[in-house]
Amino acid sequence: MSVVKEVSKMLLTVKDLTKKFNHKIVVNNINLSINQGDLVAFLGPNGAGKSTTINMLTGIIPPTTGIIKLDGLQPSSTQYHQKIGVVFQNSVLDNELTVKENLLSRQKMYRNSVDKLDDWIDKFALQSILNQKYGVLSGGQKRRVDIVRALIHDPELLFLDEPTTGLDIQTRKLIWKVLSDLRKETKLTIVLTTHYLEEAELADFVYVIDHGQVIAADTVNNLKQNFAQDVLTIYPSDMMKISQILSDYKYQIDGQQVAIFVQQYQAIDLLNKLKPVINSFEYRRGNMDDIFLNLTGKGVE
Repeated sequence: MSVVKEVSKMLLTVKDLTKKFNHKIVVNNINLSINQGDLVAFLGPNGAGKSTTINMLTGIIPPTTGIIKLDGLQPSSTQYHQKIGVVFQNSVLDNELTVKENLLSRQKMYRNSVDKLDDWIDKFALQSILNQKYGVLSGGQKRRVDIVRALIHDPELLFLDEPTTGLDIQTRKLIWKVLSDLRKETKLTIVLTTHYLEEAELADFVYVIDHGQVIAADTVNNLKQNFAQDVLTIYPSDMMKISQILSDYKYQIDGQQVAIFVQQYQAIDLLNKLKPVINSFEYRRGNMDDIFLNLTGKGVE
């Protein structure tokens, strides 16, 4: 019996997207292809052009040049905005209204709003703060309300612009648990900008952006394979013998420790060879920070 693999639907396409401010190029000829149901991460340092790109994709600012299409719709279309939800770095809610008043007023803005508000309130644990003014909430509480506000009309595509910056780890875990469940249930597509490398590792596809340009675009696994080697760090008892064993490997010596760059499958065999001449060892998998460092020469700020 043959198995038919489901083909992903292309939801958002971006071609030759460029933005200039006073003749300064902030976003430079970016191309994107985003499939329905995917979590796509834009990874890059401050000033890389991530937020400017999001602002163009959400229709807040027009591009200088380039084409943006969501299911064939352009950002100038009302239907386009019915299909997207946005969580900005800075909230757009009213500090003087309660959480409930803010959410109900936002719900009324959408003609085709699906009444899932009670469900969102429950999932994001907002019951205890519904009658508090938005302005007195903590950062984590505000962010949970912001996400519910963005989901209130059941969008197909959710933009998250650094949604968990500065939040405690418990709030970050709650947010990602709910969003992960939502993706499984509804095939919600998420476009994320982040400084947190562990969040980028959750993505189905990553665009690494620096100086307004996409410098790499691939799955996390492929990026790791191409730009992030695993590191086996050993503490040798005999440095002379170590150098002989490592003649076919790339390694760095730092005092009494040696960092060896290996593929995962090499580590066990190499440790067996090194066992007689080492005191201890540590093993670290390649990660998103390694990828960014290898691509740009600097870490994510």
